[in-house]
Amino acid sequence: MRILGIHDSHNAAAALLEDGKLIAAVQEERLTREKNQYGIPRLAIQDILAMTGLGLQDIDYFAFPSRYLTFTLAGNRDTLLRAFAEAHYTPRWRLRTGALQTTAGRSLWERTHLAARQRVIAEAGFALNRVRLIDHHLAHAAAAYYGWGKLEEPTLVLTVDASGDRLTATVNTAQRGQIRRIAAISDDDSLGYLYAIVTYLMGMMPVEHEYKLMGLAPYAGDAPQVRKLADAFARLYTFDRQNPLIWRRAAGVPPIQVATDQIKAILERQRFDHICGGLQLFFEEFLTRWVQNCVGHTGIRRVALSGGVFMNVKANMEILNLPEVEELFIFPSCGDESNAIGAAYAAYVEAGSAERAPIAPLGPLYLGQELTDAQAQAALAAFKFSRPVTWTLHEDIEAHIATLLAEGHIVARAKGRMEFGARALGNRSILADPARPNVVRVINDMIKMRDFWMPFAPVVRAEGSETYMLKPKPMPAPYMIITFDVRPEKRGEMQAALHPYDWTARPQEIARDWNPDYWRILERFEALTGRGCLLNTSFNLHGYPIVYSAKDALEVFENSGLEYLALGNYMVRKEPTTAPPS
Repeated sequence: MRILGIHDSHNAAAALLEDGKLIAAVQEERLTREKNQYGIPRLAIQDILAMTGLGLQDIDYFAFPSRYLTFTLAGNRDTLLRAFAEAHYTPRWRLRTGALQTTAGRSLWERTHLAARQRVIAEAGFALNRVRLIDHHLAHAAAAYYGWGKLEEPTLVLTVDASGDRLTATVNTAQRGQIRRIAAISDDDSLGYLYAIVTYLMGMMPVEHEYKLMGLAPYAGDAPQVRKLADAFARLYTFDRQNPLIWRRAAGVPPIQVATDQIKAILERQRFDHICGGLQLFFEEFLTRWVQNCVGHTGIRRVALSGGVFMNVKANMEILNLPEVEELFIFPSCGDESNAIGAAYAAYVEAGSAERAPIAPLGPLYLGQELTDAQAQAALAAFKFSRPVTWTLHEDIEAHIATLLAEGHIVARAKGRMEFGARALGNRSILADPARPNVVRVINDMIKMRDFWMPFAPVVRAEGSETYMLKPKPMPAPYMIITFDVRPEKRGEMQAALHPYDWTARPQEIARDWNPDYWRILERFEALTGRGCLLNTSFNLHGYPIVYSAKDALEVFENSGLEYLALGNYMVRKEPTTAPPS
């Protein structure tokens, strides 16, 4: 049984599930080189078929993670910014809100948008008899529950995003392979939209730069205005007194997606760091209270999370800290790109195939095409460099990388299968020694050009993680989806890979059997330096997707200050222009 999951909104992606095993997943942006690419992921689909040797005729079902057409399939940054600029509570919105409160209005909306969804899919060339439309938040829930793989045990599955099929959040219980929704919250009461609108009003890109506000928040410290702003945001919402699983916007607050004027009034004449700190504090307090309510109501202390709001790694840490939560799993890169995976899971179960071949728990996310030495050699031979460059083939490139890192050099690495999702997990990464604080400035100046307040992240070997991380309870962290406090005595060893204000880290714990070559770089680096961690950041220029092909890697190498690139087993080197950072 082969099911191709297809997410066709922002950050479009495709994923292939075969007999319960996830064998490939690719984001469209990696191929178009357009950040958060919208629309049908045609190139990603072609890429998956090419790497698996399949044709569309070999796919049993195409699973789309949305029943209704509620978004622009051919959107881009300009149309998204225009939508946020025009989001105000107008008479038209008042009529829409009123109509959707009636049974007839909701029914008409659903019929109209379902028909539009089917039409768009048919026009894209997919036979509707092989298409499965999966509810958006069911796809998020399926990703978390089936991805965790603890199917026999009672699990509380929570989803939160900006919007999907007219919902912002759901509460689900799951056991013995089945998911049951017990509560849902309208996107008129969205949490994700609140963060997106504040991101927009702060002059950044909504549905993309929310993490920049999260990164800035700690700098506000415990200033009194942070508490005041958190309370102001909290007054936009209220929990249902009869059903604590549900929140809604407070009386007098319009649908959140058009509450721009009310939100702008909260922000007016407030300091930028206080705004970020207040918003983040509100989010952490609101989400932890909701999780406590859900655990208390269901009695289930094993919690799985998915949906774009849970890309907020600091809030995730606070959820893990809750005494009510016994175990926690957060689906990696849990924005809508991962709904290609969730839709495939849900369609597989819907088809009855899970009874024959159960879904395999999620493992390593190296799910794209492999970058081979033959591809590296061909790309090097064809590329037109603007300055002298040399390259040599190494029998043990990992040992060579570790030596360069120990000497203080910064090395980009592109090898093996492409990782899926928002985080670079070593196969398309830039690596450095985090004990050298100046590498932050060097990386930003010559490669990343990212905002000065944004932290980098560390990678550690899984077996040595707790040497560095203070975990409130055991939790594997292979996907960079949660932060931890760092042991005070270890901060110096990884200073450049920590948040410089609060000393937290968003680690990647790498197991030897998940990526032996990457693991060996860490092992060799520790043998040379006595330090078992590295700085790992994504291999890309700021504002562009992570590199995919050998050609992509060479283009970033050419157009940045990088001096070393490990391309497959080739070490590519420019003539040095700067001394190693001290």
